[in-house]
Amino acid sequence: QVQLVESGGGLVQPGGSLRLSCAASGFSLDDYLVGWFRRAPGKEREELSCIKDSDASSWYADSVKGRFTISRDNAKNVVYLQLNNLKPEDTANYSCAAVRGGRLCPLFGYGIDYRGKGTLVTVST
Repeated sequence: QVQLVESGGGLVQPGGSLRLSCAASGFSLDDYLVGWFRRAPGKEREELSCIKDSDASSWYADSVKGRFTISRDNAKNVVYLQLNNLKPEDTANYSCAAVRGGRLCPLFGYGIDYRGKGTLVTVST
């Protein structure tokens, strides 16, 4: 089955960390831009970060710059998002998406080829 599957979400206290994974099955992430998004209750989906395939260069939204880090392991066909210094306002469903042949981050403006269903991150005491 061709899909993206996210994992790694959960409940964490403010200031804590999580590492999210976006695993591709049924296709290779080679030649794909991959991005992470989140949608909080009552809010629109927000793009957080994107990573290129060619040189693994990355882009971050201002809201997460300095706290989140995106990386990819093409051998494992996985893209990661490290979340540090989490805040209650980071609570959301986090999902990933992929664009074949995309050359510039962010993903905004591209037609999305694949999007996962997401993993829930809850930041609370």
